[in-house]
Amino acid sequence: MLEVRDLFKTYENKPLLRGISFSVSKGETVCLLGASGSGKSTLLRMIAGLEFPESGQFLFNKIDLAQTPPHIRDFGLVFQDYGLFPHLDIFNNVAFGLKMKILESNSSLFGMSRQQAVGLQSRVTEMLELVNLQGFEKRKVTDLSGGEQQRVALARALAPQPRLLMFDEPLGALDKSLKDDLLNQIRTILHKTKIPAIYVTHDQDEAFTIADRILLLHDGEIIRDGTPDEVWTNPNSASAARMLGMGNVIEGMVISANKVKTEVGTLTLNCKHKHSKNEKVSLLLKQSPSPSGRGVRGEVEIKLKVEDVLFKQNQFEVKARGAALSGEAVSKGGLVIHLKDAPKIGQIIRVKVQVECLA
Repeated sequence: MLEVRDLFKTYENKPLLRGISFSVSKGETVCLLGASGSGKSTLLRMIAGLEFPESGQFLFNKIDLAQTPPHIRDFGLVFQDYGLFPHLDIFNNVAFGLKMKILESNSSLFGMSRQQAVGLQSRVTEMLELVNLQGFEKRKVTDLSGGEQQRVALARALAPQPRLLMFDEPLGALDKSLKDDLLNQIRTILHKTKIPAIYVTHDQDEAFTIADRILLLHDGEIIRDGTPDEVWTNPNSASAARMLGMGNVIEGMVISANKVKTEVGTLTLNCKHKHSKNEKVSLLLKQSPSPSGRGVRGEVEIKLKVEDVLFKQNQFEVKARGAALSGEAVSKGGLVIHLKDAPKIGQIIRVKVQVECLA
């Protein structure tokens, strides 16, 4: 379906996107996960034909889109701010894109035929039922909640049967309960309609809920591409692990074939890559899911000095630093762990963690 090949884009004479390449298959939802300002929205606008790259290609079904105007590309966009027309009722908001598509393809000088008008009515009704807004046809946009307005925006994007659907932070303005509900609805609708989609967000929970495949965008490059399970299980880099907040990333130095000196002590290195002596490596520390930790491969006990304690719902978030090297090596931001009982500040605690080597 969609192919993005070796895309480059600068902003204010600085690299924004560097060599971006990925594809979206039929019926697949690909989520582009990255920090605010990382170029995610710019990428969508370029795919839509609203902005242009310095170099690179966009192809759909192997046809280069470079000479295809935005309205001919037949791609749908759903934005965070809804983009609805306040002077039109819900029916006419949903019908707008479909009506334009019919009129553009119509050779008649008298507008839509009766058959086309009936078809438009039927399609709008179908879309409102799909987003659970049947009976809302005559309501004003201003009478709807944020979640309802976003569902209208989704129905409007779906009505013309786009070849590709793109979401630009669509749930950013909603509270958590509305966000969770609408996210599940969008996922169900995408699977039901089998329309390929690109979903852009900085929210990790959104990405892992809706995506068939996740692309991690960092410093203008895609640093990880895989299914949600693959990305979480094997981040493959320190940058990806930090982005996902999946544990503590610390730096260490190889002191022998399988030993690494770190701020939390000397750890046994279990890595598929070979490392030479004095080489610097990044390690991911994942807190053990159980106190006993028996039978968990790669688990060790480390010593930490508590610096701060915060209550987080049913547990305590503890900020600490490695106590093993007595200040010889200190992590920049400290480490974060979670405990059932609150330790005292300054206390030395022992924590079981699983150690993974990040190439």
